[in-house]
Amino acid sequence: MPSAEAPEADEAVPPYIDVSKASVARVYDAFLNGKDNYEIDREVLHRIEQVAPEATQLGWDNREFLIRASRFIASQTGITQYLDCGSGLPTAENTHQVVQRIQPEARVVYVDNDPVVLAHGRALLEENDQTHLIGADIFEPSKVLENEVVRKHLDFSEPIALYQCGTMHHYTGDRYAEIMKEYIDALPSGSYVALSHFFDPETTEHSALARKMEEIFIHSPMGSGSFRTRAQIESMLPGLELVEPGLVRCSDWWPDGPRVKPMASVQYCIAGAVGRKP
Repeated sequence: MPSAEAPEADEAVPPYIDVSKASVARVYDAFLNGKDNYEIDREVLHRIEQVAPEATQLGWDNREFLIRASRFIASQTGITQYLDCGSGLPTAENTHQVVQRIQPEARVVYVDNDPVVLAHGRALLEENDQTHLIGADIFEPSKVLENEVVRKHLDFSEPIALYQCGTMHHYTGDRYAEIMKEYIDALPSGSYVALSHFFDPETTEHSALARKMEEIFIHSPMGSGSFRTRAQIESMLPGLELVEPGLVRCSDWWPDGPRVKPMASVQYCIAGAVGRKP
């Protein structure tokens, strides 16, 4: 359901926003029932809901995985520097809020190239001098890793936590493993990587749903959303020691409590893992 506060009329659209096509960040915002999305973005959600009525659970499972992974890394590893790629629009419990509550000295650099994200994020972060946001294409690792803000605020001689949560499935080419390897190669020993990704579980019960959603995402106004197999997702985590329980459904990665209701079918179609670089 779109938020009642979501902008409806074209006159409400700032001039720097292109509403001729959906934005990944704004579509996620619609999945999370946010207010920073437009009809073109909500159209993607409505199309997915036609084959998967509980589609918004994809967004929530991704977000909650990020929050739990952040709590784990901040509380268990001692890492105090974070590079969050494809940060998306500000919502409740952003990465910097989670980790700085546990590690007040933590430094966070967000990366995104959506003009709405950059406008909202920079306004949000004006009074937080340990959190920064850069505009860059996360699928060009060298431009992110060599960015002067990244290099100023993150020390690559000390462990870093790299996040690619709900991002790599929007890369539709065949270089996804190479992109991740370039990031991981740049990280020092002791660093951690958190990855979540649309998942084809390759089961009779849920693979067809994954492929239907993929077809809709790719042919929607957003134009991306690949559901990859376990082997394909594992290829994006080269050389990492995966934290138990490894690559699992996002809702199964250290949940906050026992499961008291059945999982929706879409919850079988998004997976996540956290790995340590030896």
